[in-house]
Amino acid sequence: MFDDNRLTKCYNNSLDKDDVIQVTEETKLIFFSDIHRGDNSVSDEFAHNRNVYMFALKHYFNNGFQYLEIGDGDELWENTKFEYIRSAHSDVFSLIKKYYDEDRFYYFYGNHNMIFSRDCKAEKSFTNMCDDFLDINSTLFPNIKIKESMILKDVITQKELLMIHGHQGDFVNDRGWIISMFFVRVFWRYMHRVGFQNPASPSKNIIKRHKIEINFSKWIKRNHIGILCGHTHRAKLPEKGDAAYLNTGCCIHPRGITGIELVGRKFSLVHWCVVPDEKGSMVIKKEVMKEPISFDEIEL
Repeated sequence: MFDDNRLTKCYNNSLDKDDVIQVTEETKLIFFSDIHRGDNSVSDEFAHNRNVYMFALKHYFNNGFQYLEIGDGDELWENTKFEYIRSAHSDVFSLIKKYYDEDRFYYFYGNHNMIFSRDCKAEKSFTNMCDDFLDINSTLFPNIKIKESMILKDVITQKELLMIHGHQGDFVNDRGWIISMFFVRVFWRYMHRVGFQNPASPSKNIIKRHKIEINFSKWIKRNHIGILCGHTHRAKLPEKGDAAYLNTGCCIHPRGITGIELVGRKFSLVHWCVVPDEKGSMVIKKEVMKEPISFDEIEL
């Protein structure tokens, strides 16, 4: 019941026209989540995929995509200040700023950057950016509106997908996020450096991950509204006959990053990774992981 109430509240809070993206044949969107940008230390799980992530973002920027970062973009459970992350990955934020300056960037908060649900904290963190290399200050994302949820609405079928991070209804990572953050910051941050994983995380706990997917699927079937999210780190597009549950996966996988493209009215699950070409040189390549699915084929 708690899951239902949280999801329904997110949907109702997103009915304003500014929170609804109308999907047409000209739509070009890229969804990434769970980037977990850190401080570039040993515990920064994003660092090894940074070049792949930046290559992908440059590709999407040059091809006219809008970028939706649907939660846990920045790792603020392990890191006490956003400034550390911004400084460690200033080149990444300079690239994302290009999207923002052209009104092509949406930033959602998840459980690991829940602190940005507070407007005052977001305004303070995102207003200015210091380039340590050039020793200059500039604005980063002035007047940014941090999202918890938005709606994708297909103009032809009128089908809707609720976009959220996916922690909603996961009690430990939702209402109990402050306690979870405390344990990660003082304990698991150091434990996973030597190979231990946090068993409370749905990305590491198969039972928790499946429970979230089952609860979300029940809500989808009851309300005839699809869900596009992250959080579990398990990339997914629905099979024929399944509930319209789509998951971007994550950007901290050892073999690369995953995301979802929406081009026209068709969703594709993509994987960007480093692979050898015919001559043995290492190159960054995009692979389509599953057969694309259109709004016409999604079952609500």
